[in-house]
Amino acid sequence: MWSAYHNRSISPQEQALYDHWLQCLNQEAPEQLIARFQSLFIDGVGYPDRHIVHSLDQILASKDVDQYFRYILNRCCHILINRWQGRPQLQAAIPALVDCFEQGPGKHITELSRSRQTRKLRDVVDQFTDTDHYLTLRRLARVIGSPEQGDSEADRPLGTLIRRYPYLYEHCLVHEDTTQEHQKVIRRIQTEAQHKFEVDLSQYVTYRVRRARIQRQPQAEIRIERLRPIENPTLLNDQELVSSLRQFSGKVDNGHSYRDSARQFLIQHSSVNFGAFKDNLYDYLTAAVDPSYGNRKFNKVLSERLNHTFPENDDAPLTDFLVVRTCSQLLNFLVVDSPRNPQHFLFVDLINNLGPTLTTGLILKILLLCNKVKPYLERRFSILFNHYETSTKEAVTWLVKMLENLNIALSLTFGSVDVSHIIAV
Repeated sequence: MWSAYHNRSISPQEQALYDHWLQCLNQEAPEQLIARFQSLFIDGVGYPDRHIVHSLDQILASKDVDQYFRYILNRCCHILINRWQGRPQLQAAIPALVDCFEQGPGKHITELSRSRQTRKLRDVVDQFTDTDHYLTLRRLARVIGSPEQGDSEADRPLGTLIRRYPYLYEHCLVHEDTTQEHQKVIRRIQTEAQHKFEVDLSQYVTYRVRRARIQRQPQAEIRIERLRPIENPTLLNDQELVSSLRQFSGKVDNGHSYRDSARQFLIQHSSVNFGAFKDNLYDYLTAAVDPSYGNRKFNKVLSERLNHTFPENDDAPLTDFLVVRTCSQLLNFLVVDSPRNPQHFLFVDLINNLGPTLTTGLILKILLLCNKVKPYLERRFSILFNHYETSTKEAVTWLVKMLENLNIALSLTFGSVDVSHIIAV
């Protein structure tokens, strides 16, 4: 349906809508534009510009309107959103616009001459709220809007936490038909959110270090009271956060950091054939797995998976292509395959037995062998996030802890945060 709509030419009536919103954007404040949007699309009555109303009615009269109106409405939303997003003082208008759909019509149908068109409009708008386009708008509103109050409340849906995980943005806030302009907006939002998390994390670590030093000095209580407290920027408790920081910033693999171990592995096995690479990859990964767990079943299924990965290439020289494909298939195996097949029993089993921090470490070992699969890894987690989006935080505590640990691991490994001094705390 996407290609069928986008391969057709834009009708004069559609173009009139787009031009109308662009013109209004240059003349009116967000509050006025939201009121216009509510009147034209949500209420469907009382809109002052009769020419635009006539264009909308002609669109609604089309026999295919049920199939393509969602795209028109989505584009009208993004005409406004893309302009507001570029101005921080106007960003609050974005969740207010999306809330129009939640609130629904606020007026009765009084224009009898247009009653049929208005009922049709409300019907297709209601259909829009069941689409992925609208779901993406809701997520964007959560990212842009004010932080949810009571982040610690267990009965909040997982979806309310989307703003906490920048690495999910490009997969949860972008569609196949998203414009280049909007993709740029999302990438900028992602960069800003990632930077903020790294700053908050660095400040929190600095605060903990200073507090620990003060506690060893005379009159510690008085000095601590004067210290400006910094809140833990994650949903992990302090003990879990410190454990995660030490894991991903310290030397945890035979005196080496994760990055050092991956670099050493690649150097040692750069000249072997593909079959030998897989054998050594098995040893590299199982070294991070508790033998009491690995020897029960995990090591065997991992070995089988690697043996069945492109066996026709076992005698071939190792190539970048084979490394990328092997690492991406391992992420399918360890985390989740696809939206059509979202089974993740092994992933949950790993978390239950190794814990979220060590499970994240296992995934990080793969990622550091091949940075090109980072978007692929982010996609795996977006599949899980989407799958559990309406579940309460309490019901998916395991996933929340994984999302938090991955956020920390990616920030320490690929970001600008240096918290090596946390080892001393």
